[in-house]
Amino acid sequence: MEFATFADRVAAIDAESADLEIVAHVRDLFADAGDDLPVVARFVQGRVFPAWDSTTLDIGPNTCYEAIARAAGTNVDADDVEERLAERGEIGDVAASYDFGGQQGLGAFTGGGGDSTGSSGGDDLTVREVDETLAELAAAEGAGSQDRKVDLLFGLFNRCSSSEARYLARLVLSEMRIGVGEGAVRDAIAEAFDVPEDRVERALQVSNDYGQVARVARDAGVPGLDDIELELGRPVQAMLAQAGTVTDAIAEWDEAGVEWKYDGARIQLHYDPGGETRVFSRNMEEVTDALPEVVEFAAEALDEPVILDGEVVAIDEGGSPLPFQEVLKRFRRKHDVAKAREDVPVRPVFFDCLHAGGEDLLEVPLTSRHERLESVLAARPDQNQDPAEVDGLSLLWLTDDPDEIEAVDADALEAGHEGIMLKNPESAYSPGRRGKNWRKRKPDVETLDCVVTGAEWGEGRRATYLGTFELSVRNGDDLETVGKVATGITDEKLEELTELLDPHIAAEEGQDVELEPAVVFEVGYEEIQASPTYSSGYALRFPRFVGVRYDKGPEEADTLERVETLQGK
Repeated sequence: MEFATFADRVAAIDAESADLEIVAHVRDLFADAGDDLPVVARFVQGRVFPAWDSTTLDIGPNTCYEAIARAAGTNVDADDVEERLAERGEIGDVAASYDFGGQQGLGAFTGGGGDSTGSSGGDDLTVREVDETLAELAAAEGAGSQDRKVDLLFGLFNRCSSSEARYLARLVLSEMRIGVGEGAVRDAIAEAFDVPEDRVERALQVSNDYGQVARVARDAGVPGLDDIELELGRPVQAMLAQAGTVTDAIAEWDEAGVEWKYDGARIQLHYDPGGETRVFSRNMEEVTDALPEVVEFAAEALDEPVILDGEVVAIDEGGSPLPFQEVLKRFRRKHDVAKAREDVPVRPVFFDCLHAGGEDLLEVPLTSRHERLESVLAARPDQNQDPAEVDGLSLLWLTDDPDEIEAVDADALEAGHEGIMLKNPESAYSPGRRGKNWRKRKPDVETLDCVVTGAEWGEGRRATYLGTFELSVRNGDDLETVGKVATGITDEKLEELTELLDPHIAAEEGQDVELEPAVVFEVGYEEIQASPTYSSGYALRFPRFVGVRYDKGPEEADTLERVETLQGK
């Protein structure tokens, strides 16, 4: 498929507001995609790589601006592109505003030097070429890699028409924003290739690869979809929990599965006795090298292929849990892991088994999965045993007695953990779903996960630190402010936050700083009030900084809808 054709079809989707019409456009696009279907299924969502693949382009806005400027002509530089962005507000509009296709030199290897349409002398850009070039760009590393990335991007923009440039720029910077989410792609696959939606849904849950599922649905239909299974080394999205009460859980399930809620970081372990051991984070990023304790545990405790869901908990010398922020220091460490391990030891705790011995377990009940987990860990604990003494296993209590649940909760808190999880004993494992079958119960005040969109430089001894951070929540594709936070942050933490946020500074005026939406704070508050001060219409009263959600991106921050729900409580 020519990239111009893809861009035209995406423009039609972009102009549509009705969900059903969007699905219809995506359906027709998939039906016409031919051999490029897997790539098209990713690109239309703004993905360059499969959802399970942690590979990134590692392209910052400035790199993209420089490539656009080179393709736009000798009288344009990255600052000009940034100024035009400030005027137009969206990188796709900026890219589409330039005339590409006539630049020579660095772009000659791409066939640059076309006519006024930007078609590069008839050498039309294809979807496959864009995919291959972006893969080459992602693989560039080492000395000179940044220049290589700019050259490759320049070569693509130099062959683009205005419409192509609009969506190439959005794709490169993960800002496609045309209203095509995972649900729309699922429905479009089902309609385009006449397969049941629930079979597509299952295949997507198992593979986490929309391109593969689209191709299989087209080429092999329902039997092919049903043959898609979990694969060792290919992570799936984690099942998520929502807030809930003991009373509601027992009323709906008759009895509840109860587990300690550890103050750790989510991991997914893929262990193959005859191959690799790989560890992934909640966001499906590989963290194997940063967590050698988990690899060692797997080698000692396991003897069959498994995929396990759990957490790693930072511990002190006596084995007591340390705060969540401590374990995140290990996730971020890429060098001198041995020193980090000495400073912040961790231990894994697993609470679910998704695959064991060649059998997928997603659709079997929680109780059966936990029994299989005990089996693979060779653990046969009783419920009177101290959970901390069961190496690697999170205990599961089954009860309909609120008093027993309260006792488990009290034990978890006394041991230094967050509280308890409540789970439906008969529930399947639903990757990526935040449903009523898992519920978290914490004694802490309510918190929100907010995107940091601005800050202020401090004064006096804090003059070199960012502080008084502006907080925003998601409202569709937009971000709306809900307040500012400066409470609960030490000088040491401000220094760390300044280092974290400095690469994302978009603009400065006096002490005020505008930040690209990239970092998420967890913020506690006393209440939410209606307020005209902030664009959301609400303000957090007495907000306090809890921590950085290193495991969440801006697209996973809380929504205005949740703010409205909490304000109405």
